[in-house]
Amino acid sequence: MRWVRYETNGKAHYGMVEGDQVIEVDGLPWGEHTRTGNQVTVADLRILPPVIPPTFYAAGLNYMTHRKKMAARTGETVVLPKQSDIGYRANNALIGPGEAIVIPRDSAGKLQYEGELVVIIGKKAKHLSEKDALSCVFGYSIGNDVSERIWQRGDRTFWRGKNADTFKPMGPWIDTDVNLDALETTVRLNGKEVSRFKTNDMIFGVEVTISTLTRYNTLYPGDMIWMGTDEPTLDMVAGDVVEVDITGLGTLKNPVIAE
Repeated sequence: MRWVRYETNGKAHYGMVEGDQVIEVDGLPWGEHTRTGNQVTVADLRILPPVIPPTFYAAGLNYMTHRKKMAARTGETVVLPKQSDIGYRANNALIGPGEAIVIPRDSAGKLQYEGELVVIIGKKAKHLSEKDALSCVFGYSIGNDVSERIWQRGDRTFWRGKNADTFKPMGPWIDTDVNLDALETTVRLNGKEVSRFKTNDMIFGVEVTISTLTRYNTLYPGDMIWMGTDEPTLDMVAGDVVEVDITGLGTLKNPVIAE
């Protein structure tokens, strides 16, 4: 099942995608909901980020090649981490498919994409084992964790480098029927493929990450976890268009503009 969040007449709605149609529902996908009887065509919609989460988690440096290249840039020795490196992102940065990634006017201009799998939580969860971790997952989506690298290195909390407005494109929908091992992530910049990797080839997979999180933090319905990316992550400039495609989950496409 695919769920999409969209806007009509200035109001956000959820709907079930059936072919090229969206069946509107009253309520939340992971909670009680009923069909309203309204139906719209996908192509006619302004699609919004699939969820505005209560808490927005993000796994950092979660692919080996990405970790190795980061170490090479900083002159550090590559050491396999002992546990997930989990941080937070800001809801203000979320935008939907087709919306513009805006380079802030005082940015040094080194903006890079990071195509990521996004995990959407559907049930309250605490102290889950790795075996039971996926029991709290509602579905999956696509994210582009845009980063301003100069700010990222200079600001201790990543408050600008990772969380400036428009830096977190997400969508186009949530898919509830996903085989993690079958997924492949592809990133295209201006129509040219620049990155391809097995999505589930993570240092710490979804199960491990959820188990680690719920050891200390209660997960709630609507929370989401972005699972990291692999190399290369290349520079983007105004006028570029970036696409992130994950097998079966669709394509997230956004233009880049200057403020």
